[in-house]
Amino acid sequence: MFFYLSQFLSFLAMPLTIVLILIVSGTIFLKRKWGKKLLWAGIGLLLFFTNPFLSNLALLAWESDFKSFEEIETHEIGIVLTGVTNLSKTAYDRTFFNKGADRITHALQLYRMGKIKKILITGGTGLNPVNPQSEAEVLQRFLRMTGVPESDILIEDQAKNTAQNAQFTRDFLEKNGISTEQEFVLITSAFHMKRAKGCFDKVGLKSVTFPVDYYSHEVKYDIPALIFPDADSISYWHKLVKEWIGISVYSLVGYI
Repeated sequence: MFFYLSQFLSFLAMPLTIVLILIVSGTIFLKRKWGKKLLWAGIGLLLFFTNPFLSNLALLAWESDFKSFEEIETHEIGIVLTGVTNLSKTAYDRTFFNKGADRITHALQLYRMGKIKKILITGGTGLNPVNPQSEAEVLQRFLRMTGVPESDILIEDQAKNTAQNAQFTRDFLEKNGISTEQEFVLITSAFHMKRAKGCFDKVGLKSVTFPVDYYSHEVKYDIPALIFPDADSISYWHKLVKEWIGISVYSLVGYI
């Protein structure tokens, strides 16, 4: 129930939802003074949320700084959070990736460099699955295809959100007799790292973070970046707002 409620609340607070409500309301009540104000407010917010310069500044301020591979000491297990594959397309001989494939490819790099000895993937099927496979299974298959031995791949395939990623990972470790006192390498997207780290800390799993999958870039002061509307920018704001809501709700219910 909590999972569906959080998704609905996130939808209501999304920038595009707010913009559409303002513009539609302003159009309906255009003959009234406050209707015109709503319309202009909606147009103004649309220009704000589609500005690539502003969305990039917000991402730069929020995303965790990346770490070089050399900074990471050798650990037994790297924990990879899912949310990076296209489970709407079902295939059994390949993996379809969405944005965020860095989570598993950088984990693979850490493994190949000897920085982690095993890769633990946590994540199930998510909301309203159309694919019988879990994300953990799909990513396990990808690692197997790259030559990683099955014995070095651990999967937890029931979690549906970040709080469950943490709790179910701890349950999996305890069930399989793996020490929960050791320090793990936590691998997820930079915009998501604060919430993930908080959840894993809450369940008592110590970790060093390895942020990946960056949406921000170095600041540009050219004309397109400063004034040209960009459709991707509003999706970046959606990710940020959803993450901020997630952290607020998780704090409220005690997940972090």
